[in-house]
Amino acid sequence: MVQKYQSPVRVYKYPFELVMKAYERRFPTCPQMPIVLDCEIVKDEILENGARRNTSRRCKLAVEAPYILRKVIGVDHVFFIQDNYLDMPNRTLNIEATNETFSNRVEIFERCRYYAHPDNPDWTCFDQTATLDIKNFFGFEHSMEKMGMKQYTQTTLKGREIIEYFIEELRNEGITHVERWPISDNEQIDNDNDEKNNETTEITKDIQQIKLSSPEHHHNNHHNSHHHHFASRHYSHESHEILLDGDFIAKFLGHLTPMQESKLLELRKKIEELEFVDKIPSYQTLLRFLRARDFSIEKSFHMLEESLKWRKENNVDSILNEYTIPSVVVNHFPGGWHHRDIDGRPLYILRLGHMDVKGLLKAVGEDGLLKLSIYICEQGIKKINESAKKLNKPILNWSLLVDLDGLSMRHLWRPGVKALYNIIETVEKNYPETMGRVLVVRAPRVFPIAWTIVSAFIHENTRSKFLFYGGPDCLHMKDGLEQYIESDKIPDFLGGPCKANISTSVDQVEPKNYTRCYLNKCQCSLIHEGGLVPKTLYKMNSEEEAQNGAVAHEHHNLYQSVELKNGQTHEVVIKNSDPKSVLTWDFDILRSDVHFTLYRTSEDLGTKEDSYSSYIELCGFEEGVHYTREEPTTICRHKESVQGSHVMAAKETYVLHWYCTTTSGEEPAQLHFFYEILSSAHYKGSMTSLQSGFSTNSASSSCQSR
Repeated sequence: MVQKYQSPVRVYKYPFELVMKAYERRFPTCPQMPIVLDCEIVKDEILENGARRNTSRRCKLAVEAPYILRKVIGVDHVFFIQDNYLDMPNRTLNIEATNETFSNRVEIFERCRYYAHPDNPDWTCFDQTATLDIKNFFGFEHSMEKMGMKQYTQTTLKGREIIEYFIEELRNEGITHVERWPISDNEQIDNDNDEKNNETTEITKDIQQIKLSSPEHHHNNHHNSHHHHFASRHYSHESHEILLDGDFIAKFLGHLTPMQESKLLELRKKIEELEFVDKIPSYQTLLRFLRARDFSIEKSFHMLEESLKWRKENNVDSILNEYTIPSVVVNHFPGGWHHRDIDGRPLYILRLGHMDVKGLLKAVGEDGLLKLSIYICEQGIKKINESAKKLNKPILNWSLLVDLDGLSMRHLWRPGVKALYNIIETVEKNYPETMGRVLVVRAPRVFPIAWTIVSAFIHENTRSKFLFYGGPDCLHMKDGLEQYIESDKIPDFLGGPCKANISTSVDQVEPKNYTRCYLNKCQCSLIHEGGLVPKTLYKMNSEEEAQNGAVAHEHHNLYQSVELKNGQTHEVVIKNSDPKSVLTWDFDILRSDVHFTLYRTSEDLGTKEDSYSSYIELCGFEEGVHYTREEPTTICRHKESVQGSHVMAAKETYVLHWYCTTTSGEEPAQLHFFYEILSSAHYKGSMTSLQSGFSTNSASSSCQSR
């Protein structure tokens, strides 16, 4: 397999002529590159009175390989042929190097070039590409490829410091300037035209230098200058649009290894070849997709290609300008942007325990919640870029704080979980590595059950970023929030001083009476307390749908439906053989009131087929003797939705019991119900795995029915 390397552009803030004088001092050896044992000039042609010079060197390099491998291949050093093509009028040096040793087994080709910066003639650019193809190497092909590219990329890091070292050496000798070679007639014409159209003032130079640091410059500017005329027939010019400035990397992307830089450039070049792509993703986006696939070019390319298709099909690029947040979300969705974390990442707070999952899903639908999630992700990307610009440092992702106070099994309503799966899948595919840290606070005892269900759908890279805190005092607990969020930015509902919370408003469409946090001139978003969504706002359910046999809010055959006349009961008998398993239920009532109770009995209830008669009553059981009431009887009104859970501690029989109390002449009650049993392995196993992340208060709390 051919290994490739493409460097970003390295910029020396010295004129080309001075850099060339420093470059010549690298030969025949230099202390910074001990691997080079010697360089012998085998050809040196000076053309056009010194305007051009072609030089060939035979370089002897030490073999940096394990001793046993050197013995197997029988050599301690190898030879390379290096051809230099210097063009002084056009201010370019093109370098090509190939291996002489083992040339029938290994093909190594390197191309480097120095050239005057296209926007600043007093600066010099450098870039390089290389390929390594090991065809047959004593059975060590794969190992040699990995070792060869690793050593090669390590030597590239030394290139810049070598030039800087020799420029400093020249400066110590009093050489700080080298006269420029007389420019060619064609270049003089270009310069005359440039002077007529644009006088280069000191202010203009300052603007140009600012421009050099901008991301847009590195995407668009390199190909617009006459300095990019390379005369050598030995060099095949490549577009500068695929190149990346090393200073840009440090400022906007952070530390990358040479090979990571190379793969970043390679991925961008492949994306440029896609015909349907109108806008090339930013380098930050490319880097996220690479990291999501461990810098595999093919996997990253496939993932990004599918994402770009998805964005185009769904017009995602316009969502920030065109999407209007529904009023029910404004008034009942408990989430919002809130300052930055300690590392400068934008921080989003979601009070999940206060969210009416069922109400929001019925009000806006699964597609509505998905679109809201995409909108928040696009906001996150925008805020990431704003933070990077304001803080003048690389910011590549945002942080999420999830407050689970109030979380119960009602949040595991199956259609809601299905919608969550869809959201997670969409975000994982299209916004990889945008999440820097996830702080889960006030996690109750019931949380591990939810985590067991949801975590399997979260990518391993994202799961590793979750930090869990179970106690109520998140601010001052050891290793608490203060190590991730500045203390004055912690919201008041988590024990901090920042008042960014607002109260529930049922009928309000616009947040007219919402109060912002003005602490330190804060302009953070409003974080709603959440609460139940009024059923008057439901759009995904109706009595007509129920009468026609349709199951509300896309239950997908999970829910069963029965009619109950006055005095009739419906029961589900569950013989539990798994102590500590968790029974969860969810049901809707239409048209009449229904009483609901959960019973437990050690008696054998048999296999009664009449589902409208009470097992408890028919068997003549007496409460407290033959059975116990595990959950108090609840009266469920017309159009009410009920969710709950219960830990089935005993190896006995449990009965879900509904009893209809219609009055004479009323229509039968319509009951839609669903229940599920979560095994004890899910519950206890999850708690064990998360135990270290919970405080004493959380770990000792009991799991109550919700």
